[in-house]
Amino acid sequence: MINPRRKKLKPVSIDDLKPSKVTDAYWLRSERKCGEYPEHTARGGKWLIFVPVLAIDEVWAKISDATERGILGGSSKVATARPNPNAANPKTRVICVYTYDCTDEKDVMRVRAQLRSLGITAKIPYKADDDTLAGKYSKRGDKGISRYYE
Repeated sequence: MINPRRKKLKPVSIDDLKPSKVTDAYWLRSERKCGEYPEHTARGGKWLIFVPVLAIDEVWAKISDATERGILGGSSKVATARPNPNAANPKTRVICVYTYDCTDEKDVMRVRAQLRSLGITAKIPYKADDDTLAGKYSKRGDKGISRYYE
């Protein structure tokens, strides 16, 4: 018997997965599907790409695709349209591109070079996961938290 109180699930379309359309979650995520890459470690980190709201869907599509194809690190995520208290600027959204170990400079810079090939040519910061877990954010006045700025 069908429960009449049961909420019907709305079909998910590709448009619903665009960061500019999602309001019920802070992040959309993408995982590597091709090639081998080391497991994320306690020394992991991420490149932070700040993108104007109007361009977030287009830039995310490129980065998500590159992540899944094994061109970048192990995963990436993008801030959605849901307001986030950690966001420093309401006119931008952030895309995080993860690497497994912030001390593996060769891999960190390899990922940075791949981001450049995708059109991310402005300088961007790299933040260690330890700093995120410690609650260090520029919005809160923390300075010098970027491990790299390339």
